[in-house]
This record gives sequence, C-alpha cells and structure tokens, in this order.
Amino acid sequence: PRQFRDPTLLPYIEKTLAETGVSSDSLELEITEGVLISSHPDIELSLNALNELGVSIAMDDFGTGYSSLSYLRRYPFDTLKIDRSFVSDITIDPQDRELVNAVIAMAHSLGLTVVAEGVENEAELNYLNTRGCDLAQGYLFSRPLTELDLVNWAEMHGQCGGQHTSARVTP
Repeated sequence: PRQFRDPTLLPYIEKTLAETGVSSDSLELEITEGVLISSHPDIELSLNALNELGVSIAMDDFGTGYSSLSYLRRYPFDTLKIDRSFVSDITIDPQDRELVNAVIAMAHSLGLTVVAEGVENEAELNYLNTRGCDLAQGYLFSRPLTELDLVNWAEMHGQCGGQHTSARVTP
C-alpha cells in the first residue's frame, strides 16, 4: 500500500522500464481493495500516472474487501481478479456460481479483463470457460515457483518474454 503513496514509484518504474527495454504495456501491477479503502489522494494520482504510462492496473482479490463498485469507476483498472474464495466452490455452490457469473458480466461490460484466481481443477476451468472468463490462475497450472524454477519452466514451455503469468481459459 505505501508503494502507491511513494512519490518515487513512477520515476523508478520509468527508469527500470527504460533500462531493461521492457515495454510499459508488458507490466501489470496489482492492488487489493484494502489499499483503496484509505482513499489516500496519492494512490489515485499514482494509479492514474501509471495508467498514462501504459502500465496495466489490476484489482486483486475482488470480493474479499469492501468491494465498493465505485472503485471500478474511480480508478483506471484494466483487470479484475476474482478472489479464489468465490472460485473454489463454483462447481458445487449455486450462490458462488451466480456471484462469479455476475462479476464476469459486470467486468466485461466495463471493458475489463477477468482473471479467476485459485483454479484447482478442470471442472472449475471448464465452468469459467463457459462463462467467458478471460484468464485463470491456480494450482491447476502450477504451484508457486522460485525465480529459478520459473525461468526453467518458461524455457521449457517456450514462454520466455511472455506477457502473462496467467493461463488463458480457452485452449
């Protein structure tokens, strides 16, 4: 949270992108709803400046905080990440299913990319696919990796230099 209030954040990101040759549209930063609760003016300024730079902004763990829909209007989000607590029971809990359906539809109507977190099995992935979810993350694809293991995995799968650490829901 304090990083988004730090006035050196934007210059640091600009410098790092320039030094590494990475395009700003290859970078996505995640922010949780809890950080937005403070309504600190520097957070809004930072997010807007990052957006103008071309950096994507994702709202992480959507649905676990206060879930104020005004955040989706106020801040320049590109991606909405549905928390795993809603995804984990979509194949057995009708209420979670309907919540996930509604969030996907709402996010898409706002032009946001939707990521489902915590996908652990094919049934969950298939359900999300039928609902038009854009990306999925979870143990179905990989457990957390060390930096070295990530590099090895990327080399093995021909993914070095890729833009996403999520998997597309559709094959």
